[in-house]
Amino acid sequence: MTTRRRFILGTLAAGGALVLGWTALPPRQRQQTATPLPVVAGEHAFNGWVKIGEDDRITVVLARSEMGQGVSTSLALLLADELDADWAQVQVQASGIDGIYNNLATVVDGLPFHPEAAGVLVDAARWLTAKTMREIGVMMTGGSSSVKDLWLPMRQAGAAARQMLVETAASRWGVTAADCRTQAGTVVAPDGRTLRYGALAAEAATRAVPSRPRLKTPEQFRLIGRPTPRLDAAAKTDGSARFGIDVQLPGLLHAAIQFCPTRLGRVQACDEAPARALPGVQAVVRLDPMAGGSGGMAVVATRWWQARQAVEALQVQWDHGPLAGFDSDTALAGLAGLLDREDGFAFHREGDVDAALASATRRIEAEYRAPWLAHSTLEPMNCTVQLAEDGRSATVWAPTQVPGLARRAAAQALGLDSDAVTVHVTLLGGGFGRRLDVDFVAQAAAIARAVPGRPVRTLWTREQDMRHDFYRPACVARFSAGLDASGRLVAWKNTSAGQAIVPQVLGRIFGLPGGGPDKTTSEGAFDQPYEWPAARIAHVNADLPLPVGFWRAVGHSHQAFFKECFLDEVAHAAGTDPLALRESLLQDHPREREVLQTAARAAGWGTPAPAAPDGAPVARGLALHRSFGSTVAQVAEVSLGPDRSIRVHRVVCAIDCGFAVNPAGVKQQMESGIVFGLSAALYGQVDIRNGQVQPGNFHEQPVLRLTEMPAVEVLIMPSHHAPEGVGEPGLPPLAPAVANAVFALTGQRLRSLPLQLA
Repeated sequence: MTTRRRFILGTLAAGGALVLGWTALPPRQRQQTATPLPVVAGEHAFNGWVKIGEDDRITVVLARSEMGQGVSTSLALLLADELDADWAQVQVQASGIDGIYNNLATVVDGLPFHPEAAGVLVDAARWLTAKTMREIGVMMTGGSSSVKDLWLPMRQAGAAARQMLVETAASRWGVTAADCRTQAGTVVAPDGRTLRYGALAAEAATRAVPSRPRLKTPEQFRLIGRPTPRLDAAAKTDGSARFGIDVQLPGLLHAAIQFCPTRLGRVQACDEAPARALPGVQAVVRLDPMAGGSGGMAVVATRWWQARQAVEALQVQWDHGPLAGFDSDTALAGLAGLLDREDGFAFHREGDVDAALASATRRIEAEYRAPWLAHSTLEPMNCTVQLAEDGRSATVWAPTQVPGLARRAAAQALGLDSDAVTVHVTLLGGGFGRRLDVDFVAQAAAIARAVPGRPVRTLWTREQDMRHDFYRPACVARFSAGLDASGRLVAWKNTSAGQAIVPQVLGRIFGLPGGGPDKTTSEGAFDQPYEWPAARIAHVNADLPLPVGFWRAVGHSHQAFFKECFLDEVAHAAGTDPLALRESLLQDHPREREVLQTAARAAGWGTPAPAAPDGAPVARGLALHRSFGSTVAQVAEVSLGPDRSIRVHRVVCAIDCGFAVNPAGVKQQMESGIVFGLSAALYGQVDIRNGQVQPGNFHEQPVLRLTEMPAVEVLIMPSHHAPEGVGEPGLPPLAPAVANAVFALTGQRLRSLPLQLA
């Protein structure tokens, strides 16, 4: 069995003695790109993150994908504040692909350590990982890491540009730079004279980039920390925003696909004649499974509807592949069977839990389950690719979370070097982890290869999007807890079973075997702030052929449900208030305890909840969870409809995410996580029969309707700590808060998702 110590030592020894000197150095600079930023007339690049125009326009280079989380605004705020820019002059532009844009934070956070773990081995593993990711890592938007990862690089870039502008102005005036100041896009001399940034840009951009510019203190922030409207709000309101599905190019052709109805299946034989005979058809392409996708047939036509009609006319014989006969109910039962036979890898241990359970006066046990889930992004998978007429280069327009991997996938499909492929990242109509995979990009490139010189947009249907996804893994968890004679918790044991995502991703994208424990399997179970008296928290990996991927909040999305619901069971068995039990387990965690108490106070915990509008009784449920560095507590107020449907009327949400760069954005993301989490809690379930995914559209896999939306109150804890994740932490506590409220209301404990009363 792999132990944590063995894993760490193996990580450190991977490069042998040759890496010792290298690891002692800090990660390489994250300011200057390998090639200069492209500029237009009158525009000047100061580093890899900002360009200033002679017209005073400030262009912030965005190295993270905007998929509704507001990252284009929050990252621009970081740079603009340090630059002392005029916010009205700030705009953003998608970056190219370069090592300075690699995401270090999310990979470091993905190491299988408890957040509070420390010591020489743990610190060294984190340091080595950060250095490695700077060199050979991935440019990625995910893991709620964008602001955390770029908190310093973006600020340093703005501060460096500001210093270059001040030095240039001071030189012109013949004064010292220290005697000058900046204000809203201008440099101000000691005597009050001013120079606009635009008037200084050409000369200032030629100066050497300072390696250690002075950063502002929080007290000096002018933009950071204030609620700020989103930069993309107007375009998304008036319809001028351009997503991948909106790409329009001269001579654009359209491609539609007929996939094997069984995930991972492939084409065995096909009669192409019926499609080729239809109007507008330009090409018929056979698609083998690529980058973890399914095989199928594609048709390229002048219009998308022509392509859709033609591809359906194809007579295809299928090889249903490794998932033929796969049944989700049987597989879920198999996960429970694994827990009968295996103890799993222990991500966290505290004391002798078996001895503590044996000596406990009372023992509580339960099993929880969560199903596979689809991402259900509102914008289905799409990608536009144009192979040059000579076949030597290509351009890709893609709504992707991983532009470097998208470029690599397109290059492989086209038989090109990656440097010969240019990727333009469009707005994403939802990502949630689905667009961390690149199967749709590889397919689009393979299709475009059939018609060189013409841009081709490949578009999936909603049904294809749901039935050919990389699903959130199903999971089964078993708990045992021990209470002493006074009702005090003395033991906590939890083992879960489910598929591991990271080994699959490494295999389908890089062709690499996965090694070591995958943190995402047990995150949300082992990495919490609770002070367990004695504990063992473990996971058993299940080897199943169904493709799985990163889904919003990943392991936290179901492990929080398991943990927080069982903790309520323990409180009930001990005759203790659920809030009081949690408080007792957070004695040495004042920040987390304050989040919990803040949400409880605001919700009126301990007082009767007002009745629903129709007079039905209402009960409250509570949950606390730490994920992606942030701690969130939620209280849900729930009633039952006449048909015993679960209705959520109000959610009070408190979050400690460190320093809130844009409080308005934090509030929006908490609301977003609650909507996404409530949709999954009430309706989310992927059923698979004979290898074929059953839900195909929103009438079969609903999302929350406007009439079902609860009132949401968000409380942001003040903090001087560095920012942590925001995009995902609002989701995990929602399902357990609702389930705990249902128990308080009905006495029925719901241990499976989606939540349905008998």
